[in-house]
Amino acid sequence: MVSSTEYGSHTWDLLLTVDHQHEDVEKEFLLQVTGDLHVGGLMLKLVEQIKIAQDWSDYAFWWEQKKCWLLKTHWTLDKCGVQADAKLIFTTQHKMLRLRLPNMKTVRLKVSFSSMVFRAVSDICKMLNIRRSEELSLLKQSEGTLKKKKKKDKNSKEPATEDILNLCNSPVSSGLPANPGLYSKTMTPIYDPVSGSPASSTITWFSDGSLTEQSCSILALSHPTCSPEMLAEMYQPRTLADKAKLNAGWLDSSRSLMEQGVLEEDQLLLRFKYYTFFDLNPKYDAVRINQIYEQARWAILLEEIDCTEEEMLIFAALQAYHVSKLSLSSETQDSTCEPEVDEVEAALSNLEVTLEGGNKSNILEDITDIPKLADSLKLVRPKKLALKAIKTYWFVFRDTSISYFKNKESAQGEPIEKLNLKGCEVVPDVNVAAKKFGIKLLIPVADGMNEVYLRCDNEDQYARWMAACVLASKGRTMADSSYQPEVQKILSFLQMKNWTMCSQAASEPENVDMKPECFVSPRYTKKFKSKQLTARILEAHQNVSQMSLVEAKLRFIQAWQSLPEFGLSYYIVRFKGSKKDDVLGVSYNRLIRIDMATGDPITTWRFSNMKQWNVNWEIRQVAIEFDQNVSIAFTCLSADCKIVHEYIGGYIFLSTRSKDHNETLDEELFHKLTGGQE
Repeated sequence: MVSSTEYGSHTWDLLLTVDHQHEDVEKEFLLQVTGDLHVGGLMLKLVEQIKIAQDWSDYAFWWEQKKCWLLKTHWTLDKCGVQADAKLIFTTQHKMLRLRLPNMKTVRLKVSFSSMVFRAVSDICKMLNIRRSEELSLLKQSEGTLKKKKKKDKNSKEPATEDILNLCNSPVSSGLPANPGLYSKTMTPIYDPVSGSPASSTITWFSDGSLTEQSCSILALSHPTCSPEMLAEMYQPRTLADKAKLNAGWLDSSRSLMEQGVLEEDQLLLRFKYYTFFDLNPKYDAVRINQIYEQARWAILLEEIDCTEEEMLIFAALQAYHVSKLSLSSETQDSTCEPEVDEVEAALSNLEVTLEGGNKSNILEDITDIPKLADSLKLVRPKKLALKAIKTYWFVFRDTSISYFKNKESAQGEPIEKLNLKGCEVVPDVNVAAKKFGIKLLIPVADGMNEVYLRCDNEDQYARWMAACVLASKGRTMADSSYQPEVQKILSFLQMKNWTMCSQAASEPENVDMKPECFVSPRYTKKFKSKQLTARILEAHQNVSQMSLVEAKLRFIQAWQSLPEFGLSYYIVRFKGSKKDDVLGVSYNRLIRIDMATGDPITTWRFSNMKQWNVNWEIRQVAIEFDQNVSIAFTCLSADCKIVHEYIGGYIFLSTRSKDHNETLDEELFHKLTGGQE
């Protein structure tokens, strides 16, 4: 018989498992609880039962069946839905995780397994001294990208201990709140302009001292030794479908690591997910610049992004230069002592740069006077049977449109055709050695894309017209302050390619430890002999030999950003009403529907024309509405639709950033834009 008082209390037994390291203490405890007991009270009762004197502040309940954390300690068990059959594990929220960085180094550190991934990545970046954490995320390598490596890696699953950088003693790792020392507004860490490593007097500003000088050097400096054998073992995408596999494993930023099946000591990839590198500053972004450079380098070596032979040699020259310069600078660093930097002087000089701003421009002139371009260019129209009609016309570029006329005299009348470039795709078609300066325009029309080729006569003309086309595609005119910098960027890239103009022979090749197979993708090692590659890389090397190490990295990143495919993440999708699969390319400012068989773009939709987007979670379909009553819907076949939805919302979120150094990230806005109200 049960007494009335006992019956009225509604107590029931709850089995709790404690994840602790004490072997002589039992791990399972049976507690009598009631539905109105709050989670915090349950924790207190359990700790009293365990009778181990230790800090339990990092512990929380993990609900095994529901795959969720019980973090709201004021909620009652009834409100949480916890009943007698619930399996609750009392475990630490911060656990060890291995992260493979873009430079292929593995770091081991403590990460919050209970925070949303967006917050966890922010904490990781503070530990690694990487600003703008919102550009990065965590990636699980998909099964498809691991298949090639399985045979060789069967017996060597664990990476060698010496390759792992242990950062587990950092305060952030231990679950303590991070001091914002890294983001100090008055003190800016100063870097050596040659090596890119931090000056000794500023090393203490890094992540509350969790990074030693040696650790920081590993993250901020590249040691690129990559054998052809190592490249052959790595996953190299051959088709658009292969490239889609690379983006299938992004973790959901709105859920925790534990909720997504990540376990302690698992290995994930830390990568730049969003290709909008905001406010890159060599003064205090040594680690960030190096990791972006490394991600770009591996993307080119593994042919994740296509480039021409001419471009591949430029990338190879910058890498080869990087290696020789690095070895030289490390030797000089060993023999000379670094001068101490006066912190106040450093802060004042930084303030001076900030107050001076960049190049001054006449803002009123920008507003009132919209420039135009007028030139004689060749128009190339693709015709059937691979024939091309090439004819010279008089072209006028005004606002965001190009008009062309029979000749200069008829420019006052009606044009033969007017091309509106807003929302078009602009693809460079350049071979500097052959004096070919072409611009390929893919202009959206009702039934797809209209192809137009423009041929320029020289580098200067090409740079001006190309920059105008790029801006017009984004809805901006030449009056925009970014026009001149865009022209200069294009000219500097062309100058790097133009090594044939240098009359000097490749100097002192014996002094360069050149292994050309390490600097180009396997396709080019098969195409050329080693000596041929060495000679061609050294020719290209002459144009970059005067740069500082950080400048060489920035030039590499800039050249990578100039590639037509830069920043595109691919997914295999099925559009509503379509009977075949297509590839969807997601970029920072647009979506592109691409024919899976030919690789040709079919349609482009700009984010600037987007009215709203959402997900039908029942049928896993992403629906997007644009201006002028254009709407699209698709299901994602190569990844979860949440990944694509988060990509779109993430890019919209990043476009709201400003250069205010006091700005704190609006996490709530990020989750509102990327969550999809699931």
